[in-house]
Amino acid sequence: MTHFEKANPISILLVEDNPGDVRLTMEALKEGKVNNRLIVARDGVEALAILRKEGEFAEAPHPDLILLDLNLPKKDGREVLAEIKADERLKRIPVVVLTTSQAEEDILKTYDLHANCFISKPVDMDRFIQVVKATSEFWFTIVKLPTE
Repeated sequence: MTHFEKANPISILLVEDNPGDVRLTMEALKEGKVNNRLIVARDGVEALAILRKEGEFAEAPHPDLILLDLNLPKKDGREVLAEIKADERLKRIPVVVLTTSQAEEDILKTYDLHANCFISKPVDMDRFIQVVKATSEFWFTIVKLPTE
């Protein structure tokens, strides 16, 4: 049985503070063929609490994939990425940076911090949905992911 075929839904942690982008991502994942459970963190501090199962997030599922925006309140995506990749329990979770930035500096910095992928968010709604669907299909049908 492949990762994609498992009966349990794929857990995706979306770290995004823009409600419109959260809604579009949810729509894209719903249209996709991947059985998924989406967990949304609205800022970097909340994302790390979910990942570390702290406080109210003690029962949060271990995500199979993280979709991470860079420009977040409280703790930005670069800081979150650095903490994820420095943590022995979290570093193997693939992190896809999904951001409006197209700056070469951001691309270089996130790869230096061991992001698995950098995607600039399209401004067109239909294209955004296509990108999210293609990303989830790639990570859950083609790539072999580690189990916790």
